Amino acid sequence: MSRETLAAKRARLAELRTQTARLEAELDAAVDAGLEGDGMPRNDWANQGYYLTYYATSGFFLGIVGALASLMFNIIGATLAGKDPLQLIRVFLTFGLGGKALDPAFNDSLALAMGCVLYIATGMLLGIIFQVVLGKYAVKSGLPGRLAGASAIAVVVWLVNFYGLISWLQPLLFGGNWIVDDAQLPWWVALATHLVFGWTMALIFPWGEFHPYRLQTEES
Repeated sequence: MSRETLAAKRARLAELRTQTARLEAELDAAVDAGLEGDGMPRNDWANQGYYLTYYATSGFFLGIVGALASLMFNIIGATLAGKDPLQLIRVFLTFGLGGKALDPAFNDSLALAMGCVLYIATGMLLGIIFQVVLGKYAVKSGLPGRLAGASAIAVVVWLVNFYGLISWLQPLLFGGNWIVDDAQLPWWVALATHLVFGWTMALIFPWGEFHPYRLQTEES
């Protein structure tokens, strides 16, 4: 083997080493820039399994369905019991109108309609709590697990709202305690209303479940 051939090989080897070093530097730069092997941006964000903002937003809108279901439950139940179908809304309106809302002579259609709207708006806020918690802890539990989780959340929300807040806040602001008065709204009716809301949220949870978008390269 001639010395020229060896020199040529050494030169080619040196050139290959230079190219290798340059390629390694380019790869390191691509990794630092967050690019995949095909030059596309890395999609780590889309791979996350829990998306808080998504669940909060979907819960906000699904809460409408939960509120409507619990309201219909009360309307039907009150009608069958021979009571005012909108008794729940009347009790709800006492947090603002006081005992006036419970007067049988109070038939202000606009006020009752606004009460229904405010009730649904409250359901939208509560829907955030249910969807966020179920999405975090019960997303893989199936319907039985979601129903159990929703029941627990419903009981906690009922206890906190009625006996942790309203029981002292309504008398302080409006001089009466109508919402937690069993003569106006029995405790078991209030609890059942929260449970129906929670069970509805558990049933429709998949409507607002987060499914990360995956590129075809990730799925293959």
